[in-house]
Amino acid sequence: MTNEEKLRGIFAEALGIDINQVTEDLAYNTIPEWDSIAHMALIAEIDDQFDTMLDTDDVLDMSTFAKAKEILVKYDVEF
Repeated sequence: MTNEEKLRGIFAEALGIDINQVTEDLAYNTIPEWDSIAHMALIAEIDDQFDTMLDTDDVLDMSTFAKAKEILVKYDVEF
């Protein structure tokens, strides 16, 4: 499993959506499932699965699936 597939799975599970809904332009608050509570669950799962500790600025910046990948690259996760 690639890191991209892993991240897509994390998004789908944390948000309770079908994995096919996880696209590059999936954005915070564009679907009812991705609200502030789900966002924190998403961050927790990303931290756990990728063994990171995202800083506050990154948590606030993570507004799309594509941005999540961009942020994780800063933590040496390769896509």
